[in-house]
Amino acid sequence: MMKKTASAFLAPWSPSKSGFLALLCMGLLSVTPATAQQSQGYPTKTVKVLVGYAPGSSTDIVGRLLSQSLSETWKRPVIVENKAGAAGNIAADLTAKSAPDGYTLLFAQNGLAISTAANPKLPFNGETDLIPVVAVAATPHILVVPSASSAQSVQDLIKLAKSSPRKLNYASSGIGNSDHMAAELFKVLAGIDGVHVPYRGGSLAATDTVGGQIDFYFAGMPVGLPLAQGGKLRALAVTSKERFAPAPEIRTVAEQGVSGYEHVLWQGFFMPKGTPAELVKKVSDDVIRIVSSREMQENMASKGITAIAMPSSAFKDYYLRDISKWRKVVKDSGITLE
Repeated sequence: MMKKTASAFLAPWSPSKSGFLALLCMGLLSVTPATAQQSQGYPTKTVKVLVGYAPGSSTDIVGRLLSQSLSETWKRPVIVENKAGAAGNIAADLTAKSAPDGYTLLFAQNGLAISTAANPKLPFNGETDLIPVVAVAATPHILVVPSASSAQSVQDLIKLAKSSPRKLNYASSGIGNSDHMAAELFKVLAGIDGVHVPYRGGSLAATDTVGGQIDFYFAGMPVGLPLAQGGKLRALAVTSKERFAPAPEIRTVAEQGVSGYEHVLWQGFFMPKGTPAELVKKVSDDVIRIVSSREMQENMASKGITAIAMPSSAFKDYYLRDISKWRKVVKDSGITLE
């Protein structure tokens, strides 16, 4: 049970336009002839991308989109394998224990940093056993309710929750994942409670929200926004500090009276410890080129994804800071994710 303190909940990296451009330039300038020579010939066979969430989840959608583009770039198959469960940690553990030869990648999100910070019983060390390669997205969640729900706004939802303590349930794609923590932060700041129902992926959570078995869900944008726009769910808010550009009509949680609320989902690639630096850089550089293209930016935007291009060195610094942030959150709140 979380205490009523939330000062430690700081937003993950939410890039400004200038910040994005700076990181984009940093990534493009990092591509050197020496690196190209060192990694010449890679890959020579199929590359496997492990995703720790079910097909159709937000992380799966982005991971598959970029894996397809990498396959086209490398002229080699890049195959996504879903290893759903344990807040993405099954896939992370398999990656950490795989050969550091560049042929196994992990596509992960905030849940990896949260689990590393909060679960001392992980079978791998999230700080040392995985190399942050490149971050590709930083997107808010979208708070949705069933279309038949009486809640038309965030304040309506809060009133419903307060009128029936611990009667409303809320979904997540797994304990400790970004959507779970988005809901926990909301509970703390709104002064409400509820029953957490974890799923093995965001698409499964969204399906039960559409069906009315779930009262509210902080869905990943690629999953929740199309369902809301199609009338299958009602969007109440986005979790970013400012409104989400592809859907500016949806107000933020903070705008609707929950002061200080802000939470963003990041996603990126990792490789096993011991992977040669030139291969890490090769993957980072190639992904940055893909994400930096106008075609990919427009493609990701059409799916409700905010594209970024954070190269390995910057991503590593950010990832370690995120782990430290969540350690403080866990300590201050008393939440247990084991």
